[in-house]
Amino acid sequence: METAGNKRPRRWWRKFKIVFLSVLVAALVVFVWIRFYFPYGEGVKTGQLNFVVRKGIVFKTYEGKLIQTGFWSAKAGAVQSNEFNFSIADKEIAEQLMNAGGQVVELHYTEYFGALPWRGYSRYVVDKIVNMKPADMGSGIPPVLPEVPAE
Repeated sequence: METAGNKRPRRWWRKFKIVFLSVLVAALVVFVWIRFYFPYGEGVKTGQLNFVVRKGIVFKTYEGKLIQTGFWSAKAGAVQSNEFNFSIADKEIAEQLMNAGGQVVELHYTEYFGALPWRGYSRYVVDKIVNMKPADMGSGIPPVLPEVPAE
């Protein structure tokens, strides 16, 4: 036979479990929201569009690569390029970019802490085309370098 003294600790333990599980679930929801849905940063990247593809096994997403202007590397006489891998949120934007291969584009993107399979494979999600123009392939004439005075 249970007395009032025996029921009190059980009620306290039951309330503690409910509060603890509620706090745990709330913390998990906040973590997932910050990790996958909170925009960490946003900006614009400019470069020559290398490719845009639609790929995936379960979730078909649009992925692309932008080759940014080269800069001098630590190794003398070498130029290093910077690649920007991104996912595309909108099908219309992806189709415009698929038809713009090789052009110089400015893309507005949002950066997240983590990638979601239905949003794309990258943390960077392009949501707008800022500018698009044909790539300057150069004239084939080497640039004129300034003369260095002899010592």
